[in-house]
Amino acid sequence: MHPGPLNAITDVAGVRVGQVTRDDPGWLTGVSVVVPPRGTVGGVDVRGGGPGTRETDLLDPANSVDAVDAVVLSGGSAFGLGTADGVADAAWADGRGWPVGPGEDERVPIVPAAILFDLGRGGIWRHHPGPAEGAAAYAAASDGPVACGAVGAGTGARAGGLHGGVGTASAVLESGLTVGALVAVNAVGSAVGDDGSLLGAAWGLGEEFADLPAPDPAAAQAYWERRRAEAEALRAGTATTLVVVATDASLGKGGCRRLATVSHDGIARALSPVHTPFDGDTVFALATGAQTAPAGLDLVDLHDAAARCVTRAIVTALLASTSVDRSEDGGLVAASWRDALTRA
Repeated sequence: MHPGPLNAITDVAGVRVGQVTRDDPGWLTGVSVVVPPRGTVGGVDVRGGGPGTRETDLLDPANSVDAVDAVVLSGGSAFGLGTADGVADAAWADGRGWPVGPGEDERVPIVPAAILFDLGRGGIWRHHPGPAEGAAAYAAASDGPVACGAVGAGTGARAGGLHGGVGTASAVLESGLTVGALVAVNAVGSAVGDDGSLLGAAWGLGEEFADLPAPDPAAAQAYWERRRAEAEALRAGTATTLVVVATDASLGKGGCRRLATVSHDGIARALSPVHTPFDGDTVFALATGAQTAPAGLDLVDLHDAAARCVTRAIVTALLASTSVDRSEDGGLVAASWRDALTRA
């Protein structure tokens, strides 16, 4: 396998991403929206002990609706679920939605969503994205390059005490299938090993992560000392890694659920620990159906590639993030991996 042209989830034909970033004074939050082609099938697997979600039950293979109009990843904790209202309104105005009556307007957009905790990290507790930000993210959705780092849902994110963020990656398989992942990393667990190196960097394709700066041993020791102190202040529901995986393969709802399940492996390769009582780790899987249905080893290869994309996307998020200092207004102080743990 090899990365797609953009090395982004938008390498899957027809998939678009829109993001809104709120980092003005008192704010450090945002929303990321994945808009797939019409008729895309979806699935989900929630593993974290503190999730905040919307419409995930609808994606259960036992339930009727089998098409997804958009998937929302948002900051703002439970307050941020309101971003999906704005996305649903925008999708309806765009002519999308599950038909529930004979009239042209009798449609209900299917917009699953999940949130991460970033309240107060910009300085003001109730500053969170809402319907207006969701609608704006939908309107901004593009099939081009995807901005990474402290943007969208990852604007106020943290990962093991470092600044987290949004990341993406893609892979084109020998079978011709394409798969990609978009992540918002806000984990209790750390993305670095004992020596300060990024855990997921070993999973890069080819020379993808060959030129990373070397970690500083003294900085790594100081980081782990801080982490032990921070662990004593942890509270349930204050972290989460959110993922959307998309492929052009033909999969049913059960196949999407299995793709989401295996993709959680990608989180575990890049963050440790995962799926804790403090996290709401959630993976959505989307299948556009533009290509054939994989079977046998081709299906195994698709699952493997999806998990690898998730790992690589997490690494990309950490590499793209920049340090944030809002100490003057009482907000988040978080250093990036590059600033905190690598040699100058």
